[in-house]
Amino acid sequence: MAAGIGIGRFVYTPILPPMVEALSLSKVQAGLIASANFVGYLAGALLAAVRLPGSRRGWLLAGLVLNVVCLAAMGASTSLPLFLLLRLAAGLASALCLIFSSALVLDRLAATGRGGLSALHFSGVGIGIALSAAAVAMLGDWRNMWFASAALAAIAAIAVVMIVPTDAAPSPTAAHAPRTKLSSAFVMLAVAYFLFGIGYIITATFLIDIVRGSPAIRHLEPYAWVLVGIGAAPSVVLWGALGRRIGILPAFAVASLVEAAGVVASVLWVQTLGVVIAALFLGGTFMGLTALGLMGAREAGEGDPRGRIALMTASFSLGQIIGPVFAGVVYDATGSLVWPSLLAAAGLVLAALLSVGSQRFAPSTASASRAARKPEA
Repeated sequence: MAAGIGIGRFVYTPILPPMVEALSLSKVQAGLIASANFVGYLAGALLAAVRLPGSRRGWLLAGLVLNVVCLAAMGASTSLPLFLLLRLAAGLASALCLIFSSALVLDRLAATGRGGLSALHFSGVGIGIALSAAAVAMLGDWRNMWFASAALAAIAAIAVVMIVPTDAAPSPTAAHAPRTKLSSAFVMLAVAYFLFGIGYIITATFLIDIVRGSPAIRHLEPYAWVLVGIGAAPSVVLWGALGRRIGILPAFAVASLVEAAGVVASVLWVQTLGVVIAALFLGGTFMGLTALGLMGAREAGEGDPRGRIALMTASFSLGQIIGPVFAGVVYDATGSLVWPSLLAAAGLVLAALLSVGSQRFAPSTASASRAARKPEA
């Protein structure tokens, strides 16, 4: 997770400004590079949803290798078409890493009765973000930033090779299980995940622009994203603990409401305290929601959870693609991000209702959530 998501997916955020300046890229070109990664992420999720030949470990390692190659190649190119292709491929690699590592880890933890440790798996994203941000901050040239990121991802990939057993495969029950039927409960949860994708990405994309465009709080620009990171660092562990106490889906609902409050604060409370709340609430929920949603998808059926995790990831990715485009269109028409942000917040409230509703329509999932709250032996 640290290599494929924390580094492979999010490192372009701190690298992009010096890269744009050095290559004189336009705003449109920079946006296309970012969007290519989201499209690749969606493609990877859809690919992983089908029954691919080979082992889950093999596909995980393939994603990690592709991730390293794409990171290194970004530092060796100056061509916009190649940038787009590489970020597209990197997005695909990130989705493969997320889906196959989650399927392997969550299955292994469930089999050993240590499901509570799943939060540590998802916290790898924050570790990757922190490590790559620290490495990038020490370098001045955008090329070296990509090369350093590739080196960090390679080290993480080697660790996976050493840690994940070569015989890692679905359990006999999962390997022979029929295709997952899309129950009403799972569909409701997937729609909630889609709304989460829209709800978080608008604020994540435009929070710094909002701060920069407001003279009274412009001085907070260097610190706003740091606050997002501070909020993200312990978030998966904390939301995981709440999920064990009250249930995964109720915890998802609470996190959605907290994130909605942060989204509203980002546009209606454009003052120092409002920005602090918006940043902390965004950072403190987006990875927790990601983890809770995937854990909920695993419980929403039987057999190999890869297909359900992949469909959830595709749903989230689609929302993530639509969100910034929708916000940009509304901004061009109105000159404000207030309405798209408020609609995103409303979507998060609806996501909370859907997640609770999906639990009511799935007795087995509710039972699993209650079981997850019991202390481990």
